[in-house]
Amino acid sequence: MSGAAEYVVKVRDKEIVIDEKVLAVLREYLKTPMGLEELAEKLGLEGWEEAYEFIKAIPAWILWTPPSMWKYRKEWIARSKPTQ
Repeated sequence: MSGAAEYVVKVRDKEIVIDEKVLAVLREYLKTPMGLEELAEKLGLEGWEEAYEFIKAIPAWILWTPPSMWKYRKEWIARSKPTQ
């Protein structure tokens, strides 16, 4: 990518990279009656406890970003950060 940041959410000993695929699963979780057990299965987590920890750890602005806008949002943030 064009220098865009990679966002990672840590859940216990796992690191989940936030990408369009993960955001699509999260969007489905938010908009349908999906349980934490099913969310864990779709994200490759060990159980509902890890899914719960993941939902608690992810920032709300990421959670509500549409998957189709994720690439542009990351590029916009990378451009707006001052270079060091």
